[in-house]
Amino acid sequence: MEYIAVNITCGSMEEAEKISKTLVNEKLVACANILGGMDSIFWWEGKVQRTSEVLVMMKTVRPNFDKVAARVKELHSYQVPEIIAFPIVEGSNDYLKWIESSVSANR
Repeated sequence: MEYIAVNITCGSMEEAEKISKTLVNEKLVACANILGGMDSIFWWEGKVQRTSEVLVMMKTVRPNFDKVAARVKELHSYQVPEIIAFPIVEGSNDYLKWIESSVSANR
């Protein structure tokens, strides 16, 4: 099984919590870590923007990525939300088994 961590940035803590709770409840992800107090600098609409954002790091299995991305797009306020997956190269066997068992009902 391939395991991934998915990063999503949100415009508020409330949005991050709503997306996180929804994806965990729907068993698309095993867990979501919400990190507040982040400043982002990026290009948007032809100029450099700066804003405060909240980062959400979610853990799931690779086969769930398309469903995770589609659900985030439905729930997110951004026109182009960040939805980026990174492979989990190594991890504790117990933790990886927990991820898989937490999302197994969805596959």
